[in-house]
Amino acid sequence: MYKVVIVEDEMHSRELLKNMLAMYCKEINNITTASSVEEGVQAIKAADPDFVFLDIEMQTGTGFDLLQQFPNPSFDVVFTTAYDHYAVKAIKFSAADYLLKPIDAEELKEAVNKVILKRKENVMPLALQALMNNLRKPSNAPQTITLATSEGLEFIPLTDIIYIEASGPYSTFYLKNDRKIIVSKNLKEYEKLLTDHNFLRIHNSHIINICEVKRMIKTDGGYAIMSNGAQLIISPKRKESFLQMMAENNLRT
Repeated sequence: MYKVVIVEDEMHSRELLKNMLAMYCKEINNITTASSVEEGVQAIKAADPDFVFLDIEMQTGTGFDLLQQFPNPSFDVVFTTAYDHYAVKAIKFSAADYLLKPIDAEELKEAVNKVILKRKENVMPLALQALMNNLRKPSNAPQTITLATSEGLEFIPLTDIIYIEASGPYSTFYLKNDRKIIVSKNLKEYEKLLTDHNFLRIHNSHIINICEVKRMIKTDGGYAIMSNGAQLIISPKRKESFLQMMAENNLRT
């Protein structure tokens, strides 16, 4: 059986989540609630939970403020939020779990089952640690993305990614040193995540790291020549964005 702490400043949301956990997640037999960052810190220290449902934005601070009090957490976190905002992008970068409010019962059960599976496999909350490491970095420092593969989690600096290729419901990351990583998410997911980090979708099949473009071949509509020698087609409707991003990064075509 598992212990849970809910940190949520809205009483209705807090009690609703507590009742949903009691109704749908029979593996949980101990639920503690807290209504602020300070109460949450105290509750976690007292309860020693297996995982925490943590509201991202509270009147007394953020869920990230709370996590700063636990540099090496032994618990997993499922973030909760009413907004699909910047914090969700940071969470997705780390492959951590989150739920959008109002919380759906099936999504709640799925999130709980994922955490329980990690606990059974003795997998430490590495995704959470990756998230906190990214949040501690200066805004101009290189970020690290967490990729969930069939073998576990891979922590990849964005500067190591040359391009990403669509393979149906999968995406293949082509990295420096001739490495490849396949993940079970489609390219659209990464297009949204990487937009602000010098990545551009140049075709239905490819997202490129603009800093890894060595040159452009302008025949047949246009090809980007990547640092690993790959020649990738530039879609006509993406050509202007490609040239603009190259110019913004002082790169020659």
